Amino acid sequence: MTTSRLDRTVETLPRTYAGPGGAIAVLRDGQVLVRHTWGWANAERRIRFTPRTLFRMCSITKQFTCALVLDAFPDPSVLDGDVRARLPLLRQAAPGAVHLCHNQSGMRDYWALAMLHGSPVEAPFGESEAARIIGSTRTLHFVPGTRFSYVNQNFRLLSDILAERAGRGFAELLRSRIFDPAGMDSALLAADTGAMPDGTTGYEGSVASGFRAAENRILWTGDAGLGASLDDMIAWERFIDATRDDPDGLYRRLSAQVRFGDGGEAPYGFGLNRSTEFGRRVIGHGGALRGWRSHRLYVPSERVSVVVLFNHMANAQDAARDLLGAVLEEAGPREDATIPTPEWLGAYVEPETGLAVRIDARARGWVRLRFGHAAEQLDLRADGSAGTDDGTLLRPGEDGLWMDRPRENWSTCLRRLEGEAVTDVAGRYRCEELDAEVTVTDGGGVLYGGFSGFLGQGRMEMLEPVGPDVWMLPCPRALDHTPPGDWTLAFRRDGTGQVTGVQVGCWLARGLDYARVDRITTG
Repeated sequence: MTTSRLDRTVETLPRTYAGPGGAIAVLRDGQVLVRHTWGWANAERRIRFTPRTLFRMCSITKQFTCALVLDAFPDPSVLDGDVRARLPLLRQAAPGAVHLCHNQSGMRDYWALAMLHGSPVEAPFGESEAARIIGSTRTLHFVPGTRFSYVNQNFRLLSDILAERAGRGFAELLRSRIFDPAGMDSALLAADTGAMPDGTTGYEGSVASGFRAAENRILWTGDAGLGASLDDMIAWERFIDATRDDPDGLYRRLSAQVRFGDGGEAPYGFGLNRSTEFGRRVIGHGGALRGWRSHRLYVPSERVSVVVLFNHMANAQDAARDLLGAVLEEAGPREDATIPTPEWLGAYVEPETGLAVRIDARARGWVRLRFGHAAEQLDLRADGSAGTDDGTLLRPGEDGLWMDRPRENWSTCLRRLEGEAVTDVAGRYRCEELDAEVTVTDGGGVLYGGFSGFLGQGRMEMLEPVGPDVWMLPCPRALDHTPPGDWTLAFRRDGTGQVTGVQVGCWLARGLDYARVDRITTG
């Protein structure tokens, strides 16, 4: 039986997260409490959203790829040689298949690297482009098994290996070994993001600016290629609940606790996030491609599942949290606006990665941290720190400001940036490892930067000064959906003060060295 609060949440959700259309489901004890759709799967053709409408599941695909790995190879380490064979230029120990499953490979994400190779927005990105970026990997940005970093091609590699090992297509393997046993009748591998078989379209924009059909020209496989309907996902959630007590059950193995190489608990494994919501353990994953947002979660202690599918860019994770709070009759934590703004706001550099860290106050009770893939909201605490329940923590210490990132198995003392950035850094810089370049120009007293490589010539963006010899190159739009984050450009000088190179990086692709190859005079 649904509660009145759940009814109200379902009723208001389409306007709270406004867009062309959507679909949601809530289950408890394997029974469907909510199965609801609204709006348009294709507004131009007036195709309505129904529970049978196909939808791009985006990164939710990753758990299905890992399910196939575990189903076919209970010990994924037998695939380690296959992983190594696909990284012929790697100069250090290769990650194993389990590292790929847990996003502990240390590889730089190919979606981010595509921007360093000059990919225009909405450019084609298929098998040849993916193979070139993956195959040219020479170094990792951390030792496999020691850290967490989100890497889409981890799961593309796994799906390619599975297909080669079986001598059958990845789509066929998913159908026979995962979809059919789970009762996902219409689920499919929709690798070509240019179209869905039933005409469903993803949209960019907002209510204020208007919505337009999103353009996707990317070929996704085991990382984001799944297509499924709301009814398919209801079948998956019922399959999860029905097999919850089976020690050999597929989802139980997928969602088991995983660890880093040092024995510490890892909150991500086998394509699933492990987190806490309303004081309960939650297992799930979100997904996003240009024009699409999705989120699914399962609360084992309550036997509650939530699925949210939007064919627009509203926040599906927040919507799923709203529905979960409603079915559990729980309220989220309240911000404490009485805590004063801390003195440690400002600009820093993380010394190991060289990435810029920017911290500012956005409202009473919390601060914004810009360091990782996306900006993070951290709640201020009475002890002078700021953080979230199971995520990042900023805490002042005698030796400076510490940033703890337990999800990444990492703690670091930040170095504050003092002083102004100077503008004598214009020039052309080349990365030997990538065979790519970044160009910085002075456009009438304002610095601009852009990347170029085998994928083309990226657009020039205005650089943002952060501190002495540290600049940010914004990435407001990328190959697909959410950009990889602003790029830190950390310039270096020789003993005479001349700029000789720059280190380029973001959270998804760190520590790439570029040497200066010529100067560009002021225009």
